[in-house]
Amino acid sequence: MRAPAMEEWLQGRADVRARRGLVRNAVPAEPLLDLASNDYLGLSRDPRVVAAACEALKRHGAGARASRVVTGTLPVHVHLEEQLCRLTGAQSALAFSSGYTANLGVLTALGGPGTLLVLDAHVHASVLDAARLSRSPVVTVPHGDTAAVRTALAERNQPRAVVVVESLYSVLGDAACLTALAAACADHDAWLLVDEAHGIGVAGGGRGAVHAAGLAGARHVVLTVTLSKALGAQGGAVLGPAVLREHLVNTARSFIFDTALAPASAAAAATAAAIVLAEPELAAALHRNAQLLAELCMIELSPGAVQSVPMASAGAAAAAAASLRSHGVLVGCFRPPSVPDGISRLRLAASAGLSPGGIARAGALVRRAVEGTLTHATTVHAFGERTLS
Repeated sequence: MRAPAMEEWLQGRADVRARRGLVRNAVPAEPLLDLASNDYLGLSRDPRVVAAACEALKRHGAGARASRVVTGTLPVHVHLEEQLCRLTGAQSALAFSSGYTANLGVLTALGGPGTLLVLDAHVHASVLDAARLSRSPVVTVPHGDTAAVRTALAERNQPRAVVVVESLYSVLGDAACLTALAAACADHDAWLLVDEAHGIGVAGGGRGAVHAAGLAGARHVVLTVTLSKALGAQGGAVLGPAVLREHLVNTARSFIFDTALAPASAAAAATAAAIVLAEPELAAALHRNAQLLAELCMIELSPGAVQSVPMASAGAAAAAAASLRSHGVLVGCFRPPSVPDGISRLRLAASAGLSPGGIARAGALVRRAVEGTLTHATTVHAFGERTLS
């Protein structure tokens, strides 16, 4: 008997993924040397962060129980937004349930036929989805091309425009030229939206790339952040002028119609933000480890936590990642559809908690994996250290 049409189609797509080396698996974490997670500062397991989450859990319960505009706004959300403003220097902040919904909320609330969105070609999938839903005209410019941004802004017919970039990009690991982009936006009466997902806790002593560029509090610069990377928690936020926050509270659908961020996550993120501000040595340790990792892997140092190793193909990247895992090293593997054809790569995430010995052993294994000389191990070889979750 023939399988139903949907089941047949799904099996066909699975076969294509297998042939192309694009199969992904969600598997339980093993005790590996972790060069894949986004917990850049190790704060997800910091006792102070965990204690704050536990206290909020006991005080407020497991969930916020409603949207922020109904009864879901709790004192812990207000405290989180205050801490994020202290950390980044922004005038106001609005917490969302994730970084994804933060990007979705701000771009759909600012978008429409009268707003041109100018997107860097390497922006995150959440930005692309938000642009589609915004009903805005969209121009995508080549990655890192400030001149193309200026041209798009100068030639626009719309009264408003928002340029969207990431401060630190998660695939290539490179940085946006924020000062030049902010100047272009100021010259053409546009706003600059900077996704600081990989910048908060990492750039500018942990205060972010926007703060490091001297743009903190600028009237035409907006930040989106995730609380699930360097801050080790869950959630997201939009930071910018107070007039934007008021607009989002009243118009951002992913804020109005979504249950509020869980209080435990909000409390954890607030405490993590305070730690990052008070202890810039955490970001300094991260950068020392990133430099060592890049040197040992013989790749160009990226300005953030992510160190990018180009691979010849999606299949080669997947094989190298699997070999490394079998030897106790967990790395990210970026391949289509996460990245365009031709730029598959291993993604190595440095962190403040890695030891020099662990990095040295991992670096040697990565070099062998890239060369294709690392064969699968029969068992996972533990590194004798627990780094990140």
